[in-house]
Amino acid sequence: MIELLSPTEIARGAETGALVADILQAAKARASVGTNLLELDALARDMMLAAGAESCYVDYEPSFGEGPFGYYICTSVNDAVLHGKPHDYALHDGDLLTLDLAISLQGIVADAAISFFVGTPKQEGLDLIDATERALAAGIEAARPGGRIGDIASAIGTILQGAGYPVNLEFGGHGVGSTMHQDPHIPNWGKAGRGWKLRPGILLAIEPWAMLDTAELVTDADGWTLRSATGCLTAHTEHTVAITEDGPRILTSAH
Repeated sequence: MIELLSPTEIARGAETGALVADILQAAKARASVGTNLLELDALARDMMLAAGAESCYVDYEPSFGEGPFGYYICTSVNDAVLHGKPHDYALHDGDLLTLDLAISLQGIVADAAISFFVGTPKQEGLDLIDATERALAAGIEAARPGGRIGDIASAIGTILQGAGYPVNLEFGGHGVGSTMHQDPHIPNWGKAGRGWKLRPGILLAIEPWAMLDTAELVTDADGWTLRSATGCLTAHTEHTVAITEDGPRILTSAH
């Protein structure tokens, strides 16, 4: 089922999205050499609870995870790209960190992710992050009423593949609304003109992610953290976007 939100609900979603963006930017500012991932999780917890929001992750227990996630934010480092479980790890100079956050506020969910370097960057990682950001922008531009999910997927995949990165189709974007994961699934590669038709009121989490030299994932012993099979660097960028009569509206932009 695809949920269609009213203008009032989308307005509430914009408030959720603003909080997601604020927490991600606060966590990015806190992340420096020596910062523990558990500190970032505590920061996310404190900010969302202070705002009256609820975590979409703490009790999340899907078929692809091992038990409830148990934390408030995903922290993926270097070769980890998705569902990185916070743990007792102090960030090193040159770590590529991805933060992924989904929360619910006033009954509407927003979901976003950012990737960045802690300390000294590596050019190959900067190029990878740039490709996911450009792919996200292209996917958002394609998210227009009357279009198709395939238009978004094609726009994303064209950028990622054009930059030379393999594309994994196991995990991608998704619908959001009153819950975190809804139809439609948005793969990061596909054919334009195919799939669900986009209508005003649909809320989408569009999330290009890529790995330098592989499309294969492996799962950590924690049952959650997904890493590149070759140990290469990874990056992940995401926004929650509302489909409106006037086109896509990004709800999770940093201010």
